[in-house]
Amino acid sequence: MTQTKDDLAKAAAASAKLWVPLLAKYRDPSVQRSSFELAVTLGAFVALWGMAWLALSVSWVLALLLAMANGLFLVRLFLIQHDCGHQAFWHTRWLNDWVGRAIGVLTLTPYDVWRRTHSIHHAQAGNLDRRGIGDVITLTVEEYQARSWFGRLKYRAYRHPLVLFGLGPTWLFMLEYRLPLGLMNAGWRYWVSAMGTNLMIALFLTLIYLAGGLAPIFLIFVPTTIVAGTIGVWLFFVQHQFEETYWDHEAEWQMHDAALLGSSHYRLPQPLRWLTANIGLHHVHHLYSRVPFYRLSEILRDYPTLAEAQVLTLRESLKCARLHLWDETGRRLLSFREARAMRAMAAA
Repeated sequence: MTQTKDDLAKAAAASAKLWVPLLAKYRDPSVQRSSFELAVTLGAFVALWGMAWLALSVSWVLALLLAMANGLFLVRLFLIQHDCGHQAFWHTRWLNDWVGRAIGVLTLTPYDVWRRTHSIHHAQAGNLDRRGIGDVITLTVEEYQARSWFGRLKYRAYRHPLVLFGLGPTWLFMLEYRLPLGLMNAGWRYWVSAMGTNLMIALFLTLIYLAGGLAPIFLIFVPTTIVAGTIGVWLFFVQHQFEETYWDHEAEWQMHDAALLGSSHYRLPQPLRWLTANIGLHHVHHLYSRVPFYRLSEILRDYPTLAEAQVLTLRESLKCARLHLWDETGRRLLSFREARAMRAMAAA
């Protein structure tokens, strides 16, 4: 059996598309395991919310710290919602969708809107001719140099860590998700998703206010959401924005190569791997998104070739924040400084 898997892995290494039938064997979720993962995560989230609320009568600092820690469990809830969006968490579509919609109230994410834009991301990741929906905006060196000084300034501001990981998550989850941006003319379903989620969030906040005033909103709800949003945006960033990622124009672009080569294996230590629901195994997820997150580790166990592909450690990932531009010639992401030096050498 081991030899057979080794042979299959060697064959698949030659073409990313060949991984698909191998990974399909892991797609079936377990009702018991999915129920357990949801119960444990939601239970911990509610418990920390309650502890933070009780702490308000003792120390607002303690309440704030508990709320920030709870951001980790909100991230995990979002990743369960993410699996629901891929129809990977339960066997039936309606259960995936309604659990995803319910969690979307807690994550401030309209489920149907996000599911559609995220599917576009999976279908177009790494395609230079189809950027703009569900991705981090990335310019090529040539595109950046062709911009006016103001256009370059705007891109620099957008890619600055304080914007991407500071202002960006708050803008995205608190404001941008309140409208079905990107799908404004795509039909009533996305408006219902956005407005329905908004209505439930408003009801949730109203109940909090009636029960405890503004303190639990600003010292628990807001910090939990901001911390979760920041972690979520960072995870999404490093999953595709590493030095030797994959970008190609449509004529040369291949979806499965983009999935494998353009997605990192973010090798996080425990318990971060558990808290982030194995999303660091992103190259495997992009190759076959219907695999439940709790089965991704089985694939790495059975196929060591994938375990060693696209590895990015926690320390290495910090350097990714300094990468900004795609060099089509060298096929790697560069910093602004490296791109400037490359241009100076070419001019000389």
